[in-house]
Amino acid sequence: MNKLPPRHYEKRQFEEHLQKVVNFTESNISKIGINNPKIGDENLQYTYCGASDWVSSFWTGQLWLCYQLSGKESFKNSAGFRKEYFNELLKMPDCHDHDLGFQYSLSCVAGYKLTGDSEYKQMAIQAADSLYMRFRRIGKYIVAWNETHILGPEKTQGKVIIDSLQNTALLFWASEQNHSPVLRNAALAHAHTMAENIVRDDYSTYHTYNFDPVTQKPLRGETFQGYADESCWARGQAWAIHGFAQTYIYSGDEKFLELAKNLARYAMQHLHQDAVPIWDYLLPEDQVQYKDSSAGAVTAAGFMLIAGLCEGEEAVFYEQWAMHLVKGLMEQCDLTDNPDAKGLLNHGASFVAKGMSDNLLPYGDYYYMEALMRICGHQRYFW
Repeated sequence: MNKLPPRHYEKRQFEEHLQKVVNFTESNISKIGINNPKIGDENLQYTYCGASDWVSSFWTGQLWLCYQLSGKESFKNSAGFRKEYFNELLKMPDCHDHDLGFQYSLSCVAGYKLTGDSEYKQMAIQAADSLYMRFRRIGKYIVAWNETHILGPEKTQGKVIIDSLQNTALLFWASEQNHSPVLRNAALAHAHTMAENIVRDDYSTYHTYNFDPVTQKPLRGETFQGYADESCWARGQAWAIHGFAQTYIYSGDEKFLELAKNLARYAMQHLHQDAVPIWDYLLPEDQVQYKDSSAGAVTAAGFMLIAGLCEGEEAVFYEQWAMHLVKGLMEQCDLTDNPDAKGLLNHGASFVAKGMSDNLLPYGDYYYMEALMRICGHQRYFW
């Protein structure tokens, strides 16, 4: 087992900050209105999602978490205003891809769990059915993206992406609702395929992996948002840590928990002393060392997820590392003392190669809050 982080952390400081996050989120409800945050600018203001965007659910998920904690109708009502957005998205099948899990777990599964509204349930099940249609039975994987004029079939029909390990939670949930193993079996098959191909021998990860679109045989790993094909994109590693741990919860297969732990240890070994990850763990020193607060937030939530599945010293080990990451975010990236900021965290790296390297990111905010809640002992989530 790796060493514990250099400082020891107590839960009470995180409990106080969680309440601060809830209050700050409430203060932004009227400013954000019915919009869905997409990415923030240098003025700490958000631009917003169009009719279909993979990040459209994260502010909604944050609102549902706040409602769960506080019981305040303001959070419930604001989240509810977005139901129509996700209802309309269901009518746009050409826009559906692997991100349906993000979009509907944090909006409709959340809404159903917290309100019992059957319309949310039916919307989430419909989204899960659409996600299942992307499953390739021979290759045993879920296709990530759709064909566009930029990305033709040779780049899409055999492509999987590491983010999808978070999206399969929608399939597991829908399988339980329908009392049918079909969606569950597809999610498990996809997870096994990802474990065998997108994870390297040293427990670093590829961002994407290509399969032959005809034979569906595995070909090679590549990156899309990381530095290079053989580097290790920090947020991708985080998706895998959280995703494989979540897969263990649904499957009971110890293989996935052990894999999540090994992926977590790789991240620990490559974290800088200040605890906020550089956007790629294998970034050459001559490159600008942009931080990615969103990678830190997802990683911390994943560490806490693993901690909850362990006992004794092992649980403390992962918990302390999660606290170390969250404390780093609190000290270096947190915006809750800035009344003009629309988001919780600064210094997110959305897509460095495209110049998006220091941003507010709604997914960073959602996972920051999830990590804080897990540290404070809360057990109910929407995955």
